[in-house]
Amino acid sequence: MIKKSVLACLFATAMLSLSAHAADKIRMGVVVKVGGNAWFNAMEAGIKSEAAKRGIDAWQVGPTSADPALQVRAIEDLIAQKVDVIGVVPNDARVLEPVLKRAHDAGIKVIVHESPDQKYADWDFEMVDATQHGITHMVALAQCMKEKGDYAVYVGSLTVPLHQKWADAAINYQKEHYPNMHLVGDKFGVGESLDDSIRTTNDLMSKDANLKGILAIGSQGPIGAGRAVLNRGKTDDICVFGPFSPGQGASLVKAGAIKGGFIWNPMVAGEVFVRIAEKLEKGEKITDGMTIEGMGKVKVDDATHTILGNETESLDKANLPKLVKMGL
Repeated sequence: MIKKSVLACLFATAMLSLSAHAADKIRMGVVVKVGGNAWFNAMEAGIKSEAAKRGIDAWQVGPTSADPALQVRAIEDLIAQKVDVIGVVPNDARVLEPVLKRAHDAGIKVIVHESPDQKYADWDFEMVDATQHGITHMVALAQCMKEKGDYAVYVGSLTVPLHQKWADAAINYQKEHYPNMHLVGDKFGVGESLDDSIRTTNDLMSKDANLKGILAIGSQGPIGAGRAVLNRGKTDDICVFGPFSPGQGASLVKAGAIKGGFIWNPMVAGEVFVRIAEKLEKGEKITDGMTIEGMGKVKVDDATHTILGNETESLDKANLPKLVKMGL
């Protein structure tokens, strides 16, 4: 019979082993722009599923509104929890610089998404090349507008660098290739608010009889613009294009209020957060031309710490049902 002291020793050894294993488990918190909408719900599902596959403790934090100050508080909380990796989809890149520096100084790795040139980030990953993404949307918008008339551009916020890059690429391409199209005013920072997008679209339609198109960037921009256009009975007169969550926008596409757009899969973006975090924690190098699941063969800019993929889905009537079935 094994003596009690031996059993106790074996039990203690087992518990120490379990404790060491738990301590070695990568812990990661991902702070997104805002919680509760379809886009970031899909991202959260991707984070959870990939983390479970890889034995990583990862979770998403979704602020109650797209307020940079709320993101700062969430990141401060993660620093206090001494996580290994912090992921962020920033609302305001500059506002986050001080808190990301504190994370960096605490030895926490930082991965951002949709925030090129973000200071104090180990890597920024982009599912698509920003310039090409903007151009692709402008080409589609111009075709719908028959290359003439006034158009407006919405971005999620005037402080989101990636949205600015998309929008500027689209506008510059228009100026070079479609001289009979004219930008109305400047960019409107309303794309993350449904109410603001609806209100802005209504104002534009009331003031500009020659409004023929809206390029809406931001998770709620196309939805708000599409609803306003539908309510005014302008689906045959105004072309709305932009990235949106398929499930949220499917009825508006069917009604012709949104003509289309292009997105990457936010669920896959959530998975990529976890995959890159694991590579960093394991000390694996991220190099130009390597394949990252979900991004394909990537372009890597070591100087700016940017990883670029280029896999998108079309949000047209033909492709949308497939994306909706995926739960997006």
